[in-house]
Amino acid sequence: MKTSFRLTLLAAALAVAGCAVGPDYKRPTPDLPVAWKLEAPWRTGAPADAADKGDWWKAFGDAQLDALETRAMADSPTLAIAAARLAQARATVTATSAGLFPSLSLASHDQRFRISANRPLANYASPNFSTVQNDFPLGLSVNYEVDLAGRVSRSVEGAKASAEQSAADLANTRLVVSAELASDWYNLVTLDASLDVLDRSIALQRKALGFVNQRHDLGAGTGLEVAQQQALLDSTLTQVDVQKRQRAQFEHAIAALIGAPAPTFSLPPVKRDLRPPPIPVGVPSDLLQRRPDVASAERAMAAANAQIGVATAAFYPSIFLQPSIGEESRALSTLFNAPSLVWAIGVSATQTLFDAGRTRANVDFAKAGYDATVATYRRTLLTAMQEVEDGITGVASLDRATAQAQVAVASAQRVLDMADARYEGGVATYLDVITAQQSLLTVQLQAAQLAGQRQIVATALVKALGGGWSGGGA
Repeated sequence: MKTSFRLTLLAAALAVAGCAVGPDYKRPTPDLPVAWKLEAPWRTGAPADAADKGDWWKAFGDAQLDALETRAMADSPTLAIAAARLAQARATVTATSAGLFPSLSLASHDQRFRISANRPLANYASPNFSTVQNDFPLGLSVNYEVDLAGRVSRSVEGAKASAEQSAADLANTRLVVSAELASDWYNLVTLDASLDVLDRSIALQRKALGFVNQRHDLGAGTGLEVAQQQALLDSTLTQVDVQKRQRAQFEHAIAALIGAPAPTFSLPPVKRDLRPPPIPVGVPSDLLQRRPDVASAERAMAAANAQIGVATAAFYPSIFLQPSIGEESRALSTLFNAPSLVWAIGVSATQTLFDAGRTRANVDFAKAGYDATVATYRRTLLTAMQEVEDGITGVASLDRATAQAQVAVASAQRVLDMADARYEGGVATYLDVITAQQSLLTVQLQAAQLAGQRQIVATALVKALGGGWSGGGA
């Protein structure tokens, strides 16, 4: 008993003196530029990854988009999958952390059994007899792994980092789903604006066709003029069918994002004055705190680093403390009597002496996995900076292009008015009117598409920046 007690004290001392092997994780400090390349109107925010991004889409002031986003956040199956994975990761942390504490178990295996009379003799002077008897054991046992090399603590460290990675993945999934929904919505709104332009153009073209037919019937016009106007009308009607098909595709995509069956989901035509809110882009280093995909990549590095320690711990002995205490008797009536007491104090230790390089290969594998996560983190940062630069450039360029398109629409309308007047006055051919109508239709469609693209690029910039911003940004 004294020897076992000393072994127990020795193991406890080793546990206290033990330390986690493997490299300690250090959060990387990437070299980031201090400012974005393009100068554009923006204000500096105060972002943080842990801060609630909120309903960033509300800054766009679109009630229908708000309603769709709310449905997506509640019913999206993609979000449900990410949430379930986070729950699994948190459960893994709890299960892994349990290894830091001893496990207690209470066992009983009551039985009645017969002993063979022909079993090997324990003593040649004492013959064996066949007996039938009862056995009623009841024992409390403890099992505790001494974390000598930090295998358990590194496992817990890795599990916590993986759970934090899953939380960042869930935040990133929310961001991706909400941004994709906003993009699909504004694509649909853009198509509705284009269809409205086409509808108005069709009405004017039909009116013009009637006018040309009247002139032809009176002998003042030619059959060529009628055919030209009819061809223009047919071409415009074809564009309507093409754009309606595109609109249906975006409508179906929205249905899938909000968790609704596409056959039962529909959206009425939408008319919007598209104008994105001011977006504070901050500085490049903000991406480290704002973007959940960057946070996820950084947590993946922490988890991979911990796995190096877990693999390295296999070079050290595994030590388990296994004390137990209980009662055992052949009769239930004497089970809890003093003579029925049984106990044991034990320490087990295992040290691998030769495994043909398996442990070293596992360490090398863990190190290579960590190197892969470092490269992934760097790639994620570079992609983030690219997306923000694209968004800043796109918003600034489309602002100018949209303003110029409105000027072009006004100019094309004046040209059409003058062409109509000249044709009615007999000083121009109808080809001038056809040309002016086509030009007006082209610039009107371009203006509608540019306004929609500006809105879509603005939502992409918000996504690139990591979501909402302090103060709503509006």
